[in-house]
Amino acid sequence: MKINVFLLKLIVYILYCYVFLSCIIYKDTYVLKYKINKYKGKLSMDYQQRATQATPAIDEGLRNYMLQVYNYMASGLALTGLIAYMLFQATAVIGPNGEIIGLTSLGVSLYTGPMMWVVALAPLGVVMYMSFGIRGMSASRAQTLFWVFSFLMGLSLSTIFLQYTGASIARVFFITSITFGSMSIYGYTTKRDLTGLGSFLFMGLIGIIIASIVNIFMQSPAIYFAVSILGVLIFVGLTAYDTQKIKNMYMAYDSGEVAAKKAIMGALTLYLDFINLFIMLLRLFGQRR
Repeated sequence: MKINVFLLKLIVYILYCYVFLSCIIYKDTYVLKYKINKYKGKLSMDYQQRATQATPAIDEGLRNYMLQVYNYMASGLALTGLIAYMLFQATAVIGPNGEIIGLTSLGVSLYTGPMMWVVALAPLGVVMYMSFGIRGMSASRAQTLFWVFSFLMGLSLSTIFLQYTGASIARVFFITSITFGSMSIYGYTTKRDLTGLGSFLFMGLIGIIIASIVNIFMQSPAIYFAVSILGVLIFVGLTAYDTQKIKNMYMAYDSGEVAAKKAIMGALTLYLDFINLFIMLLRLFGQRR
């Protein structure tokens, strides 16, 4: 039986998001808030209070904080895309009409041997290390690990250039950017509390992981299509949910070190949402070679 390597990598990418949501959104956020409330009094406000009592000073700090989050995320995506494209150029033998006619020796070792799994799973190790160790590491180390993760994701995502045409990748990236931007703006500006949506989306994430694993063996086009559709809906929702969660994690009295680590982990969360949304849309609208 031929195993769909792209499908396996998709499962791994979703697992990144699953691990990160588990460890950061549902654990570290509340541990951090508990410690702050314990030592500084109940200074944090709930979502409705913050929406109605924000001061100009807090608004300015919040804008700077979110701008830092988006800058980290965009820089990480740019690094991933650059590395993915450069590795594709180094591993594929391209014919005169732009078609792929073979792999270089580097391509053979990366895409057909044991190194394939090292490249695919290495980013997961970095995410797990950051998720479990963020409270004990410095902001500079967290930032370094974020760049390392983005680099490794570039290595892993280079295979999409072997499977899909460059024009369709660019087209889907544009669609993803518009969709992600729209939902992130909604999550940032809405006065509706999206907390209740998180559990529903989290369970949906588990569901598509299970369905994807089952479909490795069943090879069903219907399941493939259903997972892709549900995946788009789930990561569209997670984009809005995570943006609001990241916004609500901002606290004006955070030290520079704490604020920097929050921005980095927020950027990683949105990065994962973007990558997974991009892959789901690519499965639906990408043109295979």
